[in-house]
Amino acid sequence: MLGEVGLWVAVVVVATGIVWKGSGLLETSSTRLSTHYRLPPVVHGSIVVAVGSSFPELSTTVLSALIHGAFELGVAAIVGSAIFNILVIPALCGLFSPQRLEANRELVYKESQFYMVSVAVLLITFSFAVIYNPVEQSRSGVITGEMTRLLALIPIAFYVLYVAIQYLETRDNPGDEPAEAIRPGREWLRFGLALLVIVLGVEGLVRAAINLGEIFDTPSFLWGFTVVAAGTSIPDAFISVRAARKNEGITALANVLGSNIFDLLVAIPAGVLIAGATVINFSVAAPMMGLLTVATVALFLAMRTSMLLTRRESVLLLALYAVMLTWVTLESVGVTSLLSGLLRQA
Repeated sequence: MLGEVGLWVAVVVVATGIVWKGSGLLETSSTRLSTHYRLPPVVHGSIVVAVGSSFPELSTTVLSALIHGAFELGVAAIVGSAIFNILVIPALCGLFSPQRLEANRELVYKESQFYMVSVAVLLITFSFAVIYNPVEQSRSGVITGEMTRLLALIPIAFYVLYVAIQYLETRDNPGDEPAEAIRPGREWLRFGLALLVIVLGVEGLVRAAINLGEIFDTPSFLWGFTVVAAGTSIPDAFISVRAARKNEGITALANVLGSNIFDLLVAIPAGVLIAGATVINFSVAAPMMGLLTVATVALFLAMRTSMLLTRRESVLLLALYAVMLTWVTLESVGVTSLLSGLLRQA
């Protein structure tokens, strides 16, 4: 058993390194492309960098649904990654930034609020699955419904709206002229190569999560929420922290919010579109979205105070993440049962 555990832990380490390498290529190419196309900082962070750095999460749901038939693992990774992004990454940016991390009114009142809407849209979509496509369950207390391709189009439509809003922002406020000549063809090629490298790393993380769950007789939800979520969030973490160390607080925070918007409105529905339909355990999904809402409100309040994220607030965000992670772990292994053991059986 120890040999197997060691093997899959090694896979996690190597896969995380591969994802990190891909994220480095992704950061370089996306930054140069944004400069070439004269995108404003907030658009660069919330769409270009965010979509690129969210590719690991998108790969997780696609690979989990298409190859491994474990869609719940993909959803757990998305929610876990979203909570990691919203609490840990801003906290790290606040701690590593040479100065106090700055936000602005556009970031707080446009990006943050659209992200809150994204959480609500996904939860409503899950609710529609339960209301209009209920699934009979033998276990009492479990509420499930089938999420179809038609329902999956609802959050995707909202993401299209988000992109349209950002397009208007780009048209009205173009960025500065690039200071050097950039070859977009070569940068797009590098961008595509980075995505392929990330897919390879994510596949290793997914396989490790499934096998570790079987070895320890624990639900795949737990490993998706912790190991896969942390591994796939590394691109967001490195890109945002690097931006913060350059005193680019707006880009760092916009990347986090834009990445989570993409994860919720595109990455999860993408798995459904590929699988055709999947059963949603609303009894687990609702509390997890509740945790995500609490994390979102915490970040919003932290950024709202004087439009700055202080070191003290950063530490509080890390502490909140530790509490959430501990609670989900205890629920999953059956130590606590506030959800009547639903996470244990997920």
